Amino acid sequence: MLRNIALVGFMGSGKTTVSYLLAQHLHYRLISTDALIVEQEKISVAEIFAVKGEQYFRSLERNIVEQLSGQQGLVIDCGGGIVLQQENMDRLRSSGLIVYLKATVDILHERTRHSKERPLLNVEDPKARIKNLLAQRECLYQKADVTIDTSQKTVAQVVDEIAERVFRGSA
Repeated sequence: MLRNIALVGFMGSGKTTVSYLLAQHLHYRLISTDALIVEQEKISVAEIFAVKGEQYFRSLERNIVEQLSGQQGLVIDCGGGIVLQQENMDRLRSSGLIVYLKATVDILHERTRHSKERPLLNVEDPKARIKNLLAQRECLYQKADVTIDTSQKTVAQVVDEIAERVFRGSA
């Protein structure tokens, strides 16, 4: 049985880029929770937040995670707030390994500062918002099976580290 690998972490931690290359490396199928939601709703994540609200978006996330937890051989690129619901973490863990991609506030800000597709960061002081949200979520991210700091690593280094842990079974 091919265990799923779910990548969690804050916006800009590298989940999307790492998940793409990790899926290729392991010959797993890549699934993005945000992309599935956008496909289902036919509008962007930013529009969902603006029109239907964050609570509605979180319910969509919960439904997607429930669907994915019944599958195997997936690399799941999780939205940054997926950890806000313990039910999501329990389901992700039941079907595989949860990897927390971590980065410093400065790195996260640098990586996200030009994006308008991050509704929670479309504020006057996005760096302060990152710091605040990260402080709220850090304890939830830490519940992952594996933590990898991406701040000073290349994508290839992160992919290799995850693959090594999966095959070594030490996660």
